[in-house]
Amino acid sequence: MPTLADVVQELESAYDPRWAESWDAVGLVCGDPSSEVRRVLFAVDPVAAVADEALEWGADLVVTHHPLYLRGTTTVAATTFKGRLVHTLIRNDVGLFTAHTNADVADPGVSDALARAVGLTGPLTPLQPSPDDPRRGLGRIGTLPAPLTLHAFARQAARGLPGTAGGLRVAGDLDREVRRVAVSGGSGDSLLGTARAAGVDVFLTADLRHHPASEFMEAPGGPALIDAAHWATEWPWLAEAARRLTSGLAEKGITVETRVSETVTDAWNTKAECEDLK
Repeated sequence: MPTLADVVQELESAYDPRWAESWDAVGLVCGDPSSEVRRVLFAVDPVAAVADEALEWGADLVVTHHPLYLRGTTTVAATTFKGRLVHTLIRNDVGLFTAHTNADVADPGVSDALARAVGLTGPLTPLQPSPDDPRRGLGRIGTLPAPLTLHAFARQAARGLPGTAGGLRVAGDLDREVRRVAVSGGSGDSLLGTARAAGVDVFLTADLRHHPASEFMEAPGGPALIDAAHWATEWPWLAEAARRLTSGLAEKGITVETRVSETVTDAWNTKAECEDLK
């Protein structure tokens, strides 16, 4: 029977913790390295609904993209939702492991899975390569198999990503031709200038703020923008991470069962629209 230590070693070989940003918190959050692991649940967020799913399925480990404690803490008391989550996991012998910015820059990583989900084919290159290895880095640039209008590409991207209340927001001429596309899973407005310099036709990411996006669109000659839900842009990576874990362990003669959580943990669960006033 594989141990938690075996699984952690395989995950960290795919998503080296040394690749994480200095401010990040990745790796094993809770769990006994000597405990047995038969089932691993992959999810974007370490929240109560995911913990409930893990217990219902009988998972021994939850692997999330987002850290539970990003800025540190002085308590895991069950008086907070994070403390309650830790208590729930430990009480039921379920470990928690995080791969965050080290998965963002991996090759393949979060943005590779996003690129494939929205229809990019062929080779992918980092939008912002890592200084120590140009094969890794933030975001990805790729091409569509045939040109589409921005409107058609946005519809294709919406079909390829999991549904959320907010859907996709689009900025740009809906009739413009799109062939070369940049994507970045998660918050991407720090890469707006990089996307412009890359000469792509559209940049798809999440969490674009009003002022940076507005000023970006005022300058002529840049790409169109598509803003998706943060959770939706990172969810496609879960299946790839699960596949890498099972295949890597299989090469060592180790078998685990994996599952990708389909629980929508996007913070927004509905939207309201005003009726037209006649």
